[in-house]
Amino acid sequence: MAKKGIGDAFVEAGLVTEDQLQQALEKQLQLGASEKIGDVLVTMGLVSEKEKVKCLGKYWGYQFVDLTDQSVDPEAVKCISHDLARRYKVMPVSRHNGSLVLAMKNPLDVFALDEVRLVTGAEIEAVIATEEDISAAIMQQYGCESSSAEAVNELVDDIQTSDIALDEAETSEEDVSVEELRELSEEAPVVKLANLIISKGVQEKCSDIHIEPGKTAMRVRYRIDGMMQEGLVVPKKVQASLTSRIKIMADMDIAEKRSPQDGRISATVDGRQFDFRVSTLPNINGEKIVLRVLDKGSVMIGLNKLGFLPHTMELFESMINRTYGINLVTGPTGSGKSTTLYSVLAKLNTGDKNILTIEDPVEYELPGLTQTQVNVRAGLTFASGLRTMLRQDPDVIMVGEIRDQETAMIAVEAALTGHSVLATLHTNDAPGAITRLMDMGVESFLIASAVVGVLAQRLVRLICPKCKESYTPPKDAVRRLGIEIEDGAEVTFSRGRGCDYCKGSGYKGRIGIYELMPVTDKVRDLILANGSSYSIKDVAIEQGMKTLRDDAIQKILLGMTTVEESLRVIFAG
Repeated sequence: MAKKGIGDAFVEAGLVTEDQLQQALEKQLQLGASEKIGDVLVTMGLVSEKEKVKCLGKYWGYQFVDLTDQSVDPEAVKCISHDLARRYKVMPVSRHNGSLVLAMKNPLDVFALDEVRLVTGAEIEAVIATEEDISAAIMQQYGCESSSAEAVNELVDDIQTSDIALDEAETSEEDVSVEELRELSEEAPVVKLANLIISKGVQEKCSDIHIEPGKTAMRVRYRIDGMMQEGLVVPKKVQASLTSRIKIMADMDIAEKRSPQDGRISATVDGRQFDFRVSTLPNINGEKIVLRVLDKGSVMIGLNKLGFLPHTMELFESMINRTYGINLVTGPTGSGKSTTLYSVLAKLNTGDKNILTIEDPVEYELPGLTQTQVNVRAGLTFASGLRTMLRQDPDVIMVGEIRDQETAMIAVEAALTGHSVLATLHTNDAPGAITRLMDMGVESFLIASAVVGVLAQRLVRLICPKCKESYTPPKDAVRRLGIEIEDGAEVTFSRGRGCDYCKGSGYKGRIGIYELMPVTDKVRDLILANGSSYSIKDVAIEQGMKTLRDDAIQKILLGMTTVEESLRVIFAG
């Protein structure tokens, strides 16, 4: 099928304009013929994965099924094996008029259709669904989650009965030679256990995997939607082999147990490419390992999917499209700054700009960008790298973090000499970024001239769509939030009851809360007068800035999150 024809389907569906399609086709040529136009549109943030799949289904003549809403018939699930479902990314949904309704990632895959037809002996009625939804349905329907503990126990038994298993009663981990550790870590059960821990984390959509040694056992925990959740418990006897296995995968020194180490793992899980940033920290019970899960797809969702309200989105787009000046993104660690910056870069990466980044470390690799990682030992710091970038004819420069005066001064100079600069700072709110630069020693007149705007952000959990319910809160509670209500009027909020889909939490997924401060003339005058962050904030609010608190309240009223979650993330801070 002609890619142009598929592209036209997106235009006809009203998902993109003709101009946007042309930009996508040009980017497709740069990326190579193997890149499908639908995937390019998703990468550019113009359509979501679900919109892409729905449009392709209509174009090919297949019904789209949303597996998050569609109930699956357990009898249909029994028709094919777990292995077959995972291999071809298919999910039996129901039986209909003697046919098996099969949700597929690619309903044009004749090999998958033929094999399922042979195995089941039934005619196949193919429907289309997103790969993510199919993987989640497979995990839920085939009991991957419930069998995790059994799988761990089975693997541990295999490890303990192997000839070279470490017996803590006879020897300690410190006494084991490097050769023995390497042999232990390459045993099939240990490899399976490490893979199980990682794949479970990916399936749970966690951001971090914590492998924590204790006195009597190792505990595996996952950070999901910003909250730590219990995972697996692994016996102490497996500690040496499992730790060594993770360190070998991350290309670390398994003989070094007393110093922290950093590494990186690249792996394909359920057909998707992931990177894992690995860090070890020695403690009294061994080495704690944390794997940061880096999913490239999570930063390719586009600015319009991050949770910006329409007015904020329009203003932010006008700021990042400026050809010179600094746009700062602020917030604590884990507040989604990287996702926002990479989404901005994906939007700006149209092929007609030279985009350079200096990061510590490079979290996501984006095609079409020149990305440089800080290497202090080799003398490559943010400041030295940024200074060299200015001789590389850049249009857009992204600085992972402004940490010192030298980096701040070079970034300001770059902005004043006609470059667009994106950077992050660690401040609590948007006005605080201005005083932070002043504290670093940057002159106020340079800040006033260079800074275009500041975006502060946090992440709050979304209410689970499966168990969402409405309720009327007490009027006193509403007024304490600063929401004015007329006499006799009622305000309706939403919350999650808790269900299997959200594991009883009432929340599923996260969304951004934003505070966007453009540097207007009045704000600029206050910066020149060395005004405090409080006075800058007051003037910015007068000029129309919506604070983090205002944005959180708006999303509570829209039924996206809860009062309790906003109190935890925004109001308490």
